[in-house]
Amino acid sequence: MIVLRAKKVKFDVTYITKEDKPDWFLELSPHGKVPVLKVNDIALFESNAIAEFLDEVVEPRLAPQDPIMRAYNRAWTDFTGNWAKALNQVTYAKTVEEHASALNELPLTLQKLEDALSRRSNNGPYFNDENISLVDAAYAPFIMRFEIVEGINPTNILKQYPNISAWSDALMENEFVINSVPNDFSEVYQVNLYNRKTLAAEILNQKQ
Repeated sequence: MIVLRAKKVKFDVTYITKEDKPDWFLELSPHGKVPVLKVNDIALFESNAIAEFLDEVVEPRLAPQDPIMRAYNRAWTDFTGNWAKALNQVTYAKTVEEHASALNELPLTLQKLEDALSRRSNNGPYFNDENISLVDAAYAPFIMRFEIVEGINPTNILKQYPNISAWSDALMENEFVINSVPNDFSEVYQVNLYNRKTLAAEILNQKQ
C-alpha cells in the first residue's frame, strides 16, 4: 500500500481479516497471508516481492540506481523478518514476564539497525535520503503497530536509539504511510490484540 501510494498507482483494495478468509482469497494466496496483488491474471504475494515488482514497472524508482546500493537496500529489506519478529515478541507478549524477556532481547535487533542508519552518508530522514524507499516501506508497517502498543504499554525503548527514533518519527508522519491503512486501523489492531490475549489488551481493559 505504501509503495502503491508513493507511486500514485490507481488500485482497488479489499481488506481481509485473519478470522474471516474467503475461499477466493485462499485460492490466490498460497500462504493464506496478505498482501496479495493481482495483476492481470497473476496473483503476486509476499510484500517485498510485490514492492520490487512495482518498483520495476512504475516510476518513480524507490530503490537506488546504483547496483551496489540497491543490493545493500535489498539486504536490509530482507532483515525486516528479524525486525518484525523482535518487535512482535514485545507487542504480542501475553504476560509481564514474556514482555520483559522480549524487551530484554529487542536491543540486539535495534542496535543493528541503529548502526546501519548511523552509517548513512546523508541526513535522511529516510533510510537512503529525503525520499522514501523500499526499505522504509518494508519497516513502516511494523513500526506503526509497535507504536500503537507503545501508546498502551509504553516502554520508550526506541527513544534510546536516536537514529531509529528520528527515522520512525519521519515514517509515522509520512502521508504514504499514514494513508496505507484505513482510518479505523488502530481500533482494528486493538481487536487483534484482544484476540491474541495479549498483555496490551489486558492493560487496555484495566484502563476502561
